[in-house]
Amino acid sequence: MRLLLFLLAAFPLLAQENLFLHVPDPKSKAKVEATALFNRPAPGGFLPVLVTVTNPSENDRDFEISATSSDNAYGNYGSELTSSFNLTAPAGKTSRHQILIPCTTGLSSGNSPSVAIRLAGSFGFANGHLSATWGDTQPAILLSEPLFTPNASALDAAASAGHAARFGSTSFAAKFDPRELPEDWRAYSGFDSIVLTDTDWGVASPGARNAILRWNRLGGSIIIYATSSNSDLATLGIASGGKGHRSAERSFGSVAIHPIATDLKLDAAKAVAEIDAAAKLPTLNASIREDFSNGNWPLQTEFGSARYNHTLFILILIAFGILVGPVNLFVFAKSGRRHRLFITTPIIALGTSVLLIGLIIAIDGFGGRGMRTVVMEVRPDDNEHSAYLLQEQISRTGVLFSGGFSLDEPATLAPLPIASSQWARLTASNYGGGMRYEVKPDDGKLLLDGDWFQSRSEQGHLVRAIIPTRGRIEAHNEAGPPSMLSTFDFPIETLWFSDHAGGIWRADQIEPGKTFKCQPASTSDLADFVAKASASLSHRSGKAFTPLASRPGHFIAVTDAAPGIDTFRGIKWQRTRTYLTGPIVRP
Repeated sequence: MRLLLFLLAAFPLLAQENLFLHVPDPKSKAKVEATALFNRPAPGGFLPVLVTVTNPSENDRDFEISATSSDNAYGNYGSELTSSFNLTAPAGKTSRHQILIPCTTGLSSGNSPSVAIRLAGSFGFANGHLSATWGDTQPAILLSEPLFTPNASALDAAASAGHAARFGSTSFAAKFDPRELPEDWRAYSGFDSIVLTDTDWGVASPGARNAILRWNRLGGSIIIYATSSNSDLATLGIASGGKGHRSAERSFGSVAIHPIATDLKLDAAKAVAEIDAAAKLPTLNASIREDFSNGNWPLQTEFGSARYNHTLFILILIAFGILVGPVNLFVFAKSGRRHRLFITTPIIALGTSVLLIGLIIAIDGFGGRGMRTVVMEVRPDDNEHSAYLLQEQISRTGVLFSGGFSLDEPATLAPLPIASSQWARLTASNYGGGMRYEVKPDDGKLLLDGDWFQSRSEQGHLVRAIIPTRGRIEAHNEAGPPSMLSTFDFPIETLWFSDHAGGIWRADQIEPGKTFKCQPASTSDLADFVAKASASLSHRSGKAFTPLASRPGHFIAVTDAAPGIDTFRGIKWQRTRTYLTGPIVRP
């Protein structure tokens, strides 16, 4: 009985990774423990860490957790991301602090993300480290401890044997304890799939299940192995009206339920294939590395290129050389007046520097300009009232005095390697470009600095966000030409609607708060619109968008008036095109 109780108490540690256990004074009961809730960091996104602090003193005590995430690329080419968290331990209590440590995006071949964590402050100093290796095209998978223990070795072998070419690492998945799942969707944002049992789903907290479902709408894949034949989307609380259904596509993501025996043993080869097939979208990390750097990113093509005016600067430098050399020597400070060189030379150098700086500012200006394309799924149903955004953006900057900015919405930001140019700093060929990024979480926001935006540079980013919204399309009358109302606070250029009888309808120039009527349209017209829209997106975003047009009872629309997720405030966004979709609701 004692052994059983010990195993039950130790179970959470088996599914997690202890980063450090620090006891500042053996005579005191004070201690600080940091535990990674996933035993491997993802190639991007965040690593959830639980910090447990016992403070027996009569005063609150402050301490800091700082972290450095690296992709361990060749030499100094790889990127690095630093973050810090200021925490307080209440007096006389044991407190738990769940933090999300940002992970740098793996941009090198065979990326090996690592996270180093450090404790500093009134409890003393300690450190820990966690690393992983993910294959170039391997999906990042989270696997629950009850499935991991009996199946990990077989799954590793099946994946490494090449059953699915997308898997390239000997380690199939990261593991987690379903009772300690994070309740912030961003904790899962670096992963492609989560695999667990129906029992695991039941023991997870309501907040954790909600976070996973929100991440799922953004493109994540949920695979549930059910020991009960009664488990379906409805009984598991995943989809209302899902009684009897064991699979579904939810916005950009998918859910699949498969049977499993009570001993939780999987047919490894079959499971690898099932998990691979369940994913609706291509692998996130491989898409980031490959979709934007091959010269075929539509947004970069539309944004256009720019070239440095080398000739003008070369002429100025030649003139400077002539002026500071022979003219200075034989005119300004000729023989007998050489002492003037101490005056004329600095003046000429300073004047040339001012001229060069003035030309750079005149040509490139301050701040920058850019373009954005957004795919947005709006879900007013089931009391979600949320918008799920995939935002691609490219910008070109002039002179920047600071690269700092904030993300005020719950979002993730990934730098994109773009096609090589005179302005590009991050490309597929420089393995992360030696970039140094900074992120500091602050009261729900992210404060960012470092190389996210650099002076006189081109940079691309992928933003994924979930924001609250009351915007929706309401159907007031569906008899004859549908009569609808938009509650969005921006105009819509064109809207298409697929009814449950297979009819296709269209409306143009829709104003906020005004009723509009749809006109009949053809399936081929809608298909042309969807094809053109998909062609304006990157490969992964296009794959997310295309299936959304064929859902009965849903609309699909386009507008250049919707706001995007703001990043660096100095960028003037010349155009933000948003492809908007979601269910039609009845008031």
